Amino acid sequence: MYKLKHLTVAISLAFASFTATYSALAGDDAITPSTSLGNQQSLLDIYHQALAHDATLASALSANQAAQEIIEQGKALYRPTVNFNAEANAVATDIRYLDSNLPNGRSNFETYKYGVDARQPIYRKQNLVQIEQSKTQVGLADKQLHLSQQALILRTTQAYFDVLIAQDKIDLIIAQKAAIQSQLDQAKANFEVGTATITDVNEAQARYDLILAQEIAAINEHQIAKHSIQNITGELPQKLATVKTDIKPSNLDQNIDKWLEVATANNLNIQIQQDSVKLSEQEIERSKAGHLPTLDAVASYTDNYANGSPSVFGTGNELKTGAIGLQLQIPLYQGGATSSKVRQAVINKQKALDDVEIARRQTELDTQRAYLNLSSSIAQIKAFEQALISSQSQVDSTQLGYEVGVRTSVDVLNAQQQFFSAKRDLLQARYNYLVNIIRLKTASGIVTEADVADINQQLVLNRAQ
Repeated sequence: MYKLKHLTVAISLAFASFTATYSALAGDDAITPSTSLGNQQSLLDIYHQALAHDATLASALSANQAAQEIIEQGKALYRPTVNFNAEANAVATDIRYLDSNLPNGRSNFETYKYGVDARQPIYRKQNLVQIEQSKTQVGLADKQLHLSQQALILRTTQAYFDVLIAQDKIDLIIAQKAAIQSQLDQAKANFEVGTATITDVNEAQARYDLILAQEIAAINEHQIAKHSIQNITGELPQKLATVKTDIKPSNLDQNIDKWLEVATANNLNIQIQQDSVKLSEQEIERSKAGHLPTLDAVASYTDNYANGSPSVFGTGNELKTGAIGLQLQIPLYQGGATSSKVRQAVINKQKALDDVEIARRQTELDTQRAYLNLSSSIAQIKAFEQALISSQSQVDSTQLGYEVGVRTSVDVLNAQQQFFSAKRDLLQARYNYLVNIIRLKTASGIVTEADVADINQQLVLNRAQ
């Protein structure tokens, strides 16, 4: 009964100490401890906020919308162009006739001119290729937007569980601090009655001081984690839903080779680089078209008017001209620029092929890493569950040994520390398991919001009424 009373008092003191320290360090925007009331935010809630407010996704969406205009710009290359032009001039002349009886003279007059000209391309190979290039560029932009959406799912999931593990570390430190405080009080009491040495007191005090330092670091880590969510959603998260304690990880149904096949076929980074190869091939064709002739239909109308003339025999004139016809242009020599552009395009194609290989290798590496990490986290959950049971038994037996005098207070503190470490590692393994599911599907290029919803089913949701 005496020990139970001491433990109750120690827990109360520890929690009060934590609340004061946490409020001082975290400020008004600190996440409410797990005992607080109010609606919880789930992973799906945070993801929906991210869809609406993430700056990176918004930038990708704007870039995609801008890219859609490339289609219209490509179509415009084979549409007619019409221009209106006009000019007005004030003219002063001083004319002298040599070897002629015509009188010399000066005159001042104005000229006015306006006209309309139109051009309709009939055959321009460069324009035809450029239209196809615009379609390729838009398809590439669509894939880049989809890639940003997939990356947002992974970033949101990682940030969400980073906050949870940071909060769990704080909670575990609170419990560990309470246990150490109880051990410290007991060591002091035993020292006062002469049944323990000052070494036991010093050891417990050192552990208590160390856990205080760890608490400060944990609170700081928690603040950083929730600001990472703020960076995505635009606002600090409130109370987040935690993971179910009875979560049962599922073994992987497909082997790593099958996942590599899926990744090779679906990874957007590979597809983007493949589109870049297609674009470079089209650029080669467009550059070669610079050697080909062009044919345009042209039409024009002009009206020239002058109210005077440099000749003394004229007082003014008006000339109206209309013309319609075909214009053929055959490039003979452009200073070597066209051939240089072709060579440059060929080299750029080789670079694009190299980039495809880089993307393929990186995708394989990311998929293999994600697959192995997921497999490892599945095995770790089972191992840490057993380790937690064993650590609890060790704490109980060590405490009993301490009470009968065969174990020291240092042994008790070590056993308690091992127990809390095992609990922390188990929680971390559960979070890693859920994040690695998203990471593997992201590397394979098949992650969707439905996967976020599946992860969300593993959370404990307590909605306030």
